[in-house]
Amino acid sequence: MGKNNLVVSQRQLRVGELVRQSLGIIFLKDEAKLPNFDTKNITVTEVRMSADLKSARAYVLPIGGRDADKAISVLTEFSHLVRKALSKKLDIKFLPRVYFIKDDSFDYAEKIERLIQQNK
Repeated sequence: MGKNNLVVSQRQLRVGELVRQSLGIIFLKDEAKLPNFDTKNITVTEVRMSADLKSARAYVLPIGGRDADKAISVLTEFSHLVRKALSKKLDIKFLPRVYFIKDDSFDYAEKIERLIQQNK
C-alpha cells in the first residue's frame, strides 16, 4: 500500500480515539493542573494522529464556545503538562506530541443552517 496522506489507517483512528478519551478524562478531572485555568469545561471533539503516531492534533472547544482562543493559547503554552498527564494514561510505544486546534465545525454547521433558512 502506497503512502497516501488521505488514507487514514485503522491504527491511527484507534490511537486517536484513545488519546481523545484520555484527554477528555484529564480535562474533566483537571489532572493536567494548568496554572490559573480550569480544564473541566474543555471538550475534545476529535483527535487526528499523524501517520507515524508521533503527533496528535486535538480539536477542542470550551463548552459554550466562549474564550476558545484563550483556551487554545493556554493549552498550547502548557501542553507539556497535558502530555505528562497523558503519559500516565496511555501505554503506547511513542507518547504523541499534542497540538491543540480550535474546533470550528459547530460554527460552520450553524452558518450552513442559517444559509439554508435564508434561502427558504
